[in-house]
Amino acid sequence: MTTPAERQQKRTLLIVLILNAMLFAALGIGGLVGDSSALLANAADNASDAVVYLLSFLAVGRAGAWKRRAARVSGVMLLVFAVAVLLDASRRWLFGAEPVGGTMMGLALVAAAVNLACLWLLQRIDSDDVNLRAARTFSFNDFASNGGILVAGALVLWLKAPWPDLVVGALVAAIAVKGGVEILKDARRPESDAPGGGAAND
Repeated sequence: MTTPAERQQKRTLLIVLILNAMLFAALGIGGLVGDSSALLANAADNASDAVVYLLSFLAVGRAGAWKRRAARVSGVMLLVFAVAVLLDASRRWLFGAEPVGGTMMGLALVAAAVNLACLWLLQRIDSDDVNLRAARTFSFNDFASNGGILVAGALVLWLKAPWPDLVVGALVAAIAVKGGVEILKDARRPESDAPGGGAAND
């Protein structure tokens, strides 16, 4: 039987899951229409986030070992996503791209607002298990990436050149690598060694 705290976690994770799935669709369409590597990277990021939030949702109330396995899957997904983004940025660098700065800026502002709301919702949960730490890492990384896309869109408009979009796409991948490594390290620690954690529940 779930506790009130676990029910709160599930409700919050379901909300951020839906929001990230919607962002994936909006950023994916915007990235294709606007020919933007950074937007497509952010769309892929939000798709992987949605899967991670689903895993975190399923992990609520389960044993610590199950939670750490789910967190490891989250970390690996981030690293796979980062490699895919770098490959796409390299392809666009070699074969050319014509990103639309205005589209990048508009969608970056919308995504930043949504990701900030997700981070606020996750911070309200009075728990510090490994999957919630992973979820907070994802939301913070997304918010930082949105700021980069906003700057890149402005530079694309100003310079009439595609390279800011490609650079930010690569930076989004770098942020994902950092987040993925941190999540994998966190998942290796017993809950008793984690920040704010209690005894491991294996």
